[in-house]
Amino acid sequence: MSADLTEQLHSLGKAARAAARILAVTSPEVKNAALLAMAESLLAESSSILAANALDLEAGTKNGLSEAMLDRLRLDEKRLAAMAVGIRTAASLPDPVGLVLKEWTKENGLTFQKISVPIGVIGIIYESRPNVTSDAAVLCLKAGNAVILRGGSEAIHSNKAVAAALQAGAAKAGLPAAAIQLVPVTDREAVRILCEMDRYLDCIIPRGGKGLIETVARHARMPVIKHYDGICSIYVDKAADLDMAREIILNAKCQRPGVCNAAETLLLHRDIAAAFLADGGKALLDHGVELRCDAAAHSLLPDHLKAKDLIKEASDEDFNTEFLALILAVKVVDSVEEAIAHIESHGSHHSDAIVTADSATAEMFLQGVDSATVYWNASTRFTDGGEFGFGCEIGISTDKLHARGPMALEELTSYKYLIRGSGQIR
Repeated sequence: MSADLTEQLHSLGKAARAAARILAVTSPEVKNAALLAMAESLLAESSSILAANALDLEAGTKNGLSEAMLDRLRLDEKRLAAMAVGIRTAASLPDPVGLVLKEWTKENGLTFQKISVPIGVIGIIYESRPNVTSDAAVLCLKAGNAVILRGGSEAIHSNKAVAAALQAGAAKAGLPAAAIQLVPVTDREAVRILCEMDRYLDCIIPRGGKGLIETVARHARMPVIKHYDGICSIYVDKAADLDMAREIILNAKCQRPGVCNAAETLLLHRDIAAAFLADGGKALLDHGVELRCDAAAHSLLPDHLKAKDLIKEASDEDFNTEFLALILAVKVVDSVEEAIAHIESHGSHHSDAIVTADSATAEMFLQGVDSATVYWNASTRFTDGGEFGFGCEIGISTDKLHARGPMALEELTSYKYLIRGSGQIR
């Protein structure tokens, strides 16, 4: 089985490499026409896609998937329409390829240009949501890349149907069908084989749980763009507007607690901790948030809140945990410097925020916190390609090379140098 699967995946890689060469010189007009055709094909095949999705939902229910996981898996007419809108939006965005990033001329007359180019062939390994099949394929194609997709076993029927519709649309516009390919098997061995295909894949992007990302990072022979934990912190400074702080934290923790840009840690300056906990703490409890408080935070809670079932004693590990649930670790600190130090030691370099009216303190935090996105007086929930104005995204990179933060079109390109001369020799 392994030899057969290796041969099958290498065949996908060879076809993707050939398709990438064509995409690299395809005009923006042709790529955009292909994207619009892909959107039409997705809607035209809605019946077959929803039928395939029903098979996945039935299997997921039998296999005991949680309601939250089933919701991530579920497609309907509204979600398909939103996917088509996302494709059309991508078509309307500026083309990221062929941009002159820098140019200059040397004394010897040589002219230099640094221009944006596609990465080439990208492998994307992801879990659960079949809309990722569309988002990833669309962004890669718009940036001139061929893509090999490997979705989770729980969405295999949905992913096959979505990928087939997208391939048909791209082919109708004259692009090679191998520009978008889906690994058609659920064998976990496929992940290892993909990670070893550095002859064909220029980079690989895992999008899913920590276990998946660590597996890919351990085995990959090509660059990996990782999206590790979202242990996001919000620091409420002594100069904060506490009403503003309450609303920001409620949004960051409660709007969608199961996503990577939700707040997991609340840091409170000692001077305002008691006042905040009396109001903001109560508001969090009223929203069903379990507060895991360090000793200082617990001591500053009003007596009528200390007895609440949702008040727990924090362990050291709580400050290193991405809960993805209505749980918040709470710690009291004595300064912005201590808050920054805590985030450096316990955070995941994803998204962190300060709430303060003191601009000097805010700038100290903005410059001192080494995370992909750092906020002043705003919710961490804005870490999202759409909210940044990028359109849909591949994911949120917590790496520093080659991409950081929301990964969209620009992050799916590399660059090269073009040097033009008139016979110069060295």
